[in-house]
Amino acid sequence: MTGESAGLAWPSSPPPPGQDGWTWELAHVAELPRVRSELRRGLAAESAGDQEAADLDEAVVLAFDEMASNALRHGGGGVQARVRRTPDAWLIEVRDANAQQPPQPAVGRDPSQGGLGLYLIAEMADAHGWHSADGHKSVWALLPRR
Repeated sequence: MTGESAGLAWPSSPPPPGQDGWTWELAHVAELPRVRSELRRGLAAESAGDQEAADLDEAVVLAFDEMASNALRHGGGGVQARVRRTPDAWLIEVRDANAQQPPQPAVGRDPSQGGLGLYLIAEMADAHGWHSADGHKSVWALLPRR
């Protein structure tokens, strides 16, 4: 799957079930450094010195940061971000109040202007998608744990 084909159309589907993990209510991008730090500590405790898992954890932090910052910048408020465990992956799910607006990867933009985060997440993820429910949009991605 190439970045272009992976990110152009995020499928509309609910995320798989997840369990345990972490949840944050976010109001401003200035909160993200603290939250990234908390997430790194939590993931490190889960990987318990496994270097392969630690490398994968950095991909989770990167995807989380991209998804959360997109929601904070474009999602209309009410941002909740969660990272939960599934049998083989970490489920990153970010909810915002812009229920009618699907994730929109940058199209035809010079890469130096940014906007490639959704392509990157689609490349790293085992699966990804979005759905609307209860007046909120939820964007999600599954990143491997091991």
